[in-house]
Amino acid sequence: MELEKNIGEIEGLVIIIPNVFKDARGFFKETFNEEEFRKNGIDIHWVQTNHSKSSKGVLRGLHWQKGEYAQHKLVRVTKGAVMDVAVDLRKDSPTFGKYALVELTEDNHKMFLLPAGFAHGFVSLTDDTHFEYMVGGGVYNKESERAIVWNDPDIGIDWRLEEWDIGEPIVSEKDANAPTLKEILENNPEDLF
Repeated sequence: MELEKNIGEIEGLVIIIPNVFKDARGFFKETFNEEEFRKNGIDIHWVQTNHSKSSKGVLRGLHWQKGEYAQHKLVRVTKGAVMDVAVDLRKDSPTFGKYALVELTEDNHKMFLLPAGFAHGFVSLTDDTHFEYMVGGGVYNKESERAIVWNDPDIGIDWRLEEWDIGEPIVSEKDANAPTLKEILENNPEDLF
């Protein structure tokens, strides 16, 4: 297992590249090993695993849960490709409001670790993309669920949509109507970390 730390120069974000053993039959990889993770400083109690399927151009995010239900996420693509995004919501962080962008594909086998304190989102770059994530910390709790609009002008995420020939992304009504980070700071700063 190989680790790349402080992705996008943001402390706490980690890319994990598992060892992949390939032969004529296909490949084998270990995506989670508690002992190996602990040896590498990742000591998280995982409580839930989620799986989504998306068509090309589907954009999900930017989501997090606040308070006691805050979540750590270990995300990966099992089929297809995504552009994955983490936005730093830790108010005391020198990179507050900054984002990191990581391309996750079934072929690069990368996994992206986002500790609690980050908003998360992704856009599917291919049809029939399968996205899995392990969740540590709090289980899903609808009342603590929060979101920032995906195209917040102050954050300025370059989702690289043109590069993947994606016009207007497909976004849920809830995500399209989410507030900006500035609006959250003005009206609900307690929703941040």
